[in-house]
Amino acid sequence: MTRIVVAPLSRIAEMAVRHGAREMISLMAKEQLFHRPAVIKAERHLLLNMNDIAFKGTGGLVAPDETHVREIIDFAASWDQSAPLLIHCWMGVSRSPAAALVAALALEPDQSEEDLARRLRQASPFASPNLRIVQIGDRLLERKGRLVEAVRAIGRGADADGNAPFVLPLQVAAAS
Repeated sequence: MTRIVVAPLSRIAEMAVRHGAREMISLMAKEQLFHRPAVIKAERHLLLNMNDIAFKGTGGLVAPDETHVREIIDFAASWDQSAPLLIHCWMGVSRSPAAALVAALALEPDQSEEDLARRLRQASPFASPNLRIVQIGDRLLERKGRLVEAVRAIGRGADADGNAPFVLPLQVAAAS
């Protein structure tokens, strides 16, 4: 089954190797330096510089914007899905889960936003998707507010220490 692996920065190499990922989206503040795991192809690594904030004009921080979210959608669309896609941010609880939701809906647009948000919560009790990324993704994917409402319905995740990677299947597993 096709899946997205969501991880904190501290676990990207381990998760890439464990799950056989060859493609990665990094959502990191510009000043946060890190090394791309060797198993991730350089040409299949999307680095988006943004801070984990919900509003523009927050000091010198960079808010997620439409260009960032469009790049997530386009990168996901070009993913061959032969191996998991790894998405990470600093802690793995806000920007990367939001990006995973947007990517999953971009690839599987017929799925229910509510079901997707519930699968996210089931996969991670800690995920608190960045609402700005969710709102922009909702608009770009023409979800008419349904993704925003689904994320609000699952609520804020439990407090996390940034050490809780998880796997989000793109769609519900078929019953056998």
